[in-house]
Amino acid sequence: MTQDRMQLSELLEKAGADDIVREMIGFVAQRLMELDVDNRCGAGHGERTEARTNSRNGFRDRPWDTRAGTVALRIPKLRSGSYFPPFLEPRRTAEKALVAVVQEAYVQGISTRSVDDLVQAMGMSGISKSQVSRLCAEIDERVQTFLHRPIEGDWPYLWIDATYLKVRQAGRIVSVAAIIAIGANSDGRRDVLGMQVGASEAEPFWTDFLRSLTRRGLRGVKLVISDAHEGLKAAVRKVISATWQRCRVHFMRNMLVHAPSSQRRMVSALIATIFAQETEAAARDQWRAVADQLRERLPKIAHLMDDAEDDVLAHMGFPREHRSKIHSTNPIERLNAEIKRRTDVVGIFPNEAAIYRLVGALLLEQNDEWALQRRYMTLETLAEVGDNPTVSLSAVTA
Repeated sequence: MTQDRMQLSELLEKAGADDIVREMIGFVAQRLMELDVDNRCGAGHGERTEARTNSRNGFRDRPWDTRAGTVALRIPKLRSGSYFPPFLEPRRTAEKALVAVVQEAYVQGISTRSVDDLVQAMGMSGISKSQVSRLCAEIDERVQTFLHRPIEGDWPYLWIDATYLKVRQAGRIVSVAAIIAIGANSDGRRDVLGMQVGASEAEPFWTDFLRSLTRRGLRGVKLVISDAHEGLKAAVRKVISATWQRCRVHFMRNMLVHAPSSQRRMVSALIATIFAQETEAAARDQWRAVADQLRERLPKIAHLMDDAEDDVLAHMGFPREHRSKIHSTNPIERLNAEIKRRTDVVGIFPNEAAIYRLVGALLLEQNDEWALQRRYMTLETLAEVGDNPTVSLSAVTA
């Protein structure tokens, strides 16, 4: 138990999850204030009832310094009298209790009892059990709402990759795959589109995941970028009918495994000449020339190149401005590396729900960051890929 508590505190201190914890601290504190004010008014916000004894009168902003950083609070004001959250009173240990509960929520799941203890620590003893239960559900709901939101518009590019995490199942520790999909839409924006946890990467699992995305509205996919998963490749053909791009970086690593260490630099330089070509036709010609050049000395590599040509060069049929972004899974692998960095602190998850909770929160955080950044791809170049290209109108003469 002590080890679990150490891991929970490290989630904040070592994993760099301050933004997530701080955001959830603000959410929980705000909801607790809302519930506290509802009880003091005798009715909920906007509710018409004879039991009402007071009414709200807007908000006032107040920064709250916590160990996770400064949280911006909006403290409700009352028409009659004043309201000041009890947890902001000096010498109260509420902030410490709130951080502990939020940390536990992300890894172990939050319980009615732990929130009820928090409410007592924050000096809000008037909040009922049913209100506490509703708050518990709202915390989990935030991540679930994000992961199951409708997918709108066209998404020409889809990157899919898996990261492996350890979880307890029936008394055993097993490794499970957390599948993550990100996309670039016809507006040039990146979004995290979904995640799913499963025991294997067999075709049925990939098929179920892709179908879940299409049920939520995924459409307009032209290219799917991933590592060489045969199950995923078959699922893409079955569910999306899009072109598949095999990750160029992983392909290069796979080729070098079959080359003697003394010749790896030479093989790498030869294959790199393929990707330096400007057009698809030139890249294909160079591909075959390199394969033929290696056929006598390294027949295994030449044979693998013969089989992989269409999959590795699929990106060459798309706009040149996009190729550096769509030839590999690098965009999603950077996200997976951050997830591994954060989840390594937890070590072994107690159940799959905890994986969805923590990883889902990290994906939500990343999605918010992307929303504030400039477009990942320009509208002009995306017009060449979409089904509805931009139409230029000539000037109208007077």
